[in-house]
Amino acid sequence: MAEVLERTPDLDIDPYDDAFIADPYPGYASMRSAGPAFYMPKYACWGMARYKEVRPALLDWKTYGSGMGVGYTHFGKEKPWRPPSLLLETDPPLHDRTRRVVDRVVFPPALQRLREPFAKEATAAVERVVAQGRFDGVKELAEAFPLKVFPDAVGLDVDGRENLLPYGDMVFNGFGPLNARFKASTATASTVVPWIMAKCSRAALAPDGLGAEIYKAVEAGEATEEEAAMLVRSFLSAGLDTTVAAIGSALYLLATNPGEWRKFRADPSLAKNVFEETLRMESPIQNLFRTTTREVELDGLHIPVSEKVLLLLASANRDPEHWQEPDRFDITRRVQGHVGFGVGAHVCIGQVIARMEGELLLTALAQRVASIGLAGPPIRRFNNAVRGFASLPLDVRAA
Repeated sequence: MAEVLERTPDLDIDPYDDAFIADPYPGYASMRSAGPAFYMPKYACWGMARYKEVRPALLDWKTYGSGMGVGYTHFGKEKPWRPPSLLLETDPPLHDRTRRVVDRVVFPPALQRLREPFAKEATAAVERVVAQGRFDGVKELAEAFPLKVFPDAVGLDVDGRENLLPYGDMVFNGFGPLNARFKASTATASTVVPWIMAKCSRAALAPDGLGAEIYKAVEAGEATEEEAAMLVRSFLSAGLDTTVAAIGSALYLLATNPGEWRKFRADPSLAKNVFEETLRMESPIQNLFRTTTREVELDGLHIPVSEKVLLLLASANRDPEHWQEPDRFDITRRVQGHVGFGVGAHVCIGQVIARMEGELLLTALAQRVASIGLAGPPIRRFNNAVRGFASLPLDVRAA
């Protein structure tokens, strides 16, 4: 256990408690008030919740490393429950080599060929729910749209795609302590994990998909066959759950902020900014861990080497010291600098595709829907790291 020095504030707050996950924002305010860093005795780890510490820590991989895992489990002390990600859970120089392979595949110009088919499917998805009038915004839009276009783009066949979301739920629950929530999410692991591993093989992927593009690095001598399979696996886990969560949150915020919806209806070109404000306001990734590679001093507080530090991205994105009226949904806000998808060397690898999906689906919504509102109480999804909805009943009226 870490040596907790006299000036270090201890916080008896559990970010993995159901009540906290249901409404984390009062807890985040208490965490920010504690200062630049605090200690959580229950988990024997540290936390940072203010923007001015969280963002620099995300950028400083030399001090706050990812190689010991970006979840609660310390890979230097415990065996990880799955093979570590070659993207999220490595540091340079290995990280730079593997990241280059995937960055080349998701570089924005390389994705332009996907824009037209994504836009076509976004239009079809919105038209289906508009024809119904009342629908579940999670199941029938936030999940249905990415579950169609993203696996298509990667090159997965349609068989077994229902395993993708349970796998992602398991992965992101694994970023927290291996608690009852994580254990419940592994109930289908014996089916889901082998399916994922099989679908990441070269033979299982369509020759014209993004997954096959990753395997080209093997011929170029930039990765081994095994590494390419692991990179495809990381791509699948990074490119779906957070996108689903962000789209669901965008629908909720638009449905519960009629003034902002009217602004958006009047100017659908705001779709990109609507999505970015959603990423700030309801960060799909609430938190990630780093591990100190040296002793850190912050305003007199000392964090020893090899300590886990929980970086509360969602709290930083609502820090009133950085954002004006941070709890207000404002689709015209200058929102640059949020950390909803992380930042720096380990920024979410799926963020380029997620942003394109969010923009296209929201544009189709603004163009085809006159009004949107809640048709019943939303049901929150409980996950150790991802904030989203399990169900979102909506009413829409066609434009």
